[in-house]
Amino acid sequence: MGLLSKLGKAGIAKKAIDEASKPQNQAKIKKLVSNLGNKGKGGAPRGRGRG
Repeated sequence: MGLLSKLGKAGIAKKAIDEASKPQNQAKIKKLVSNLGNKGKGGAPRGRGRG
């Protein structure tokens, strides 16, 4: 059972890497990363509360 689980995870990882290497998907990934980076900038500082 453990061997099948590892083989399944390896297959999924290979598929993800193959998809990420495609140029159209690289553009989508870059856009997502830049959006996430810009989302954290600006606004109120994130702290533990009001003081």
